[in-house]
Amino acid sequence: MKAIRLHRFGGPEELRLDDVPTPTPGDGEVRIRVHASGLNFTDLGQREGRMPGTPPLPFVPGLEAAGVVDSLGPGVQGLTKGARVVAILPNQGAFAGYAIAPTATVLALPDPVSFEQAVCLPAQAPTALLGLREGARLREGESVYIPSAAGGVGTFLVQLAKRMGASRVIGGASTEAKRDLVLRLGADAAVDTSHADWPARVREATGGLGADVVFVAGGGELPARSLQALAFRGRLVLFGAESMFDTQWSREQMTGVLAQNQSIVGFATFTLPFEQRQAALREALSLVERGQLQTVIGQTFPLEAVSQAHRAMAERSTTGKVVIRVD
Repeated sequence: MKAIRLHRFGGPEELRLDDVPTPTPGDGEVRIRVHASGLNFTDLGQREGRMPGTPPLPFVPGLEAAGVVDSLGPGVQGLTKGARVVAILPNQGAFAGYAIAPTATVLALPDPVSFEQAVCLPAQAPTALLGLREGARLREGESVYIPSAAGGVGTFLVQLAKRMGASRVIGGASTEAKRDLVLRLGADAAVDTSHADWPARVREATGGLGADVVFVAGGGELPARSLQALAFRGRLVLFGAESMFDTQWSREQMTGVLAQNQSIVGFATFTLPFEQRQAALREALSLVERGQLQTVIGQTFPLEAVSQAHRAMAERSTTGKVVIRVD
């Protein structure tokens, strides 16, 4: 079968289209004929060798796959050959013609949900749902600021925050087209994050108070700058792979956090109990089926162009989910 493999850490050029043996499912596993897979920022970090838990080289990357079950391993129950499914792959392998998934990570797809829609969900929809519930502990009537609001997680955060009763949802995005998308998804205001004064714009959008919840998806100086957009007694929620790198806080900033009775919260979906994550994924899938949650597919690339997809995501030129078409 055809598969993308990473042979050494580095740039997108290290991702190669290879011919590899078709895998065989083991006990409690199914083989999926992949039709669509999803690209995430985690994939970029693993390709660069910056992420803990990266498989040994060479390996087939890709955490999310949607397609059709074509082979059952011993002991599999509740799934049949020909079933349309979506899965998150603990051992990766989605950027290939066929992928192996433990049955516990596989969900059947409702007929109205396409493979492309389904693959938007496994990593990012639970992050948004549980980030609001567990990380932010959002309460009805509170205001929320969402960075990269036109991205894969951000587009879900905007919609779900409104659904959970947020009084004001402010989305950050770097281009006018992205800000227009954020407003169409239901945000009350959109701020231009290409300008350094974006925290002041968040305060303007909240009547000078700042947002009760400020999400942060990035490292370096971004978390500290985000404090300027945070309200008294607000919660700053750090999430995403990039938030792990080079984050620093000054004494003055920590003094401000104490004086303002603010909280800094770390949130990671992958360390939460598996069933909680799967329940969030089932909930999101049901919302999509009923037309109550929109999936935003910004760009689609064929399997042989995964390196181009990596470049586009790294350049921040994409919106919503980046989908890899395998069939």
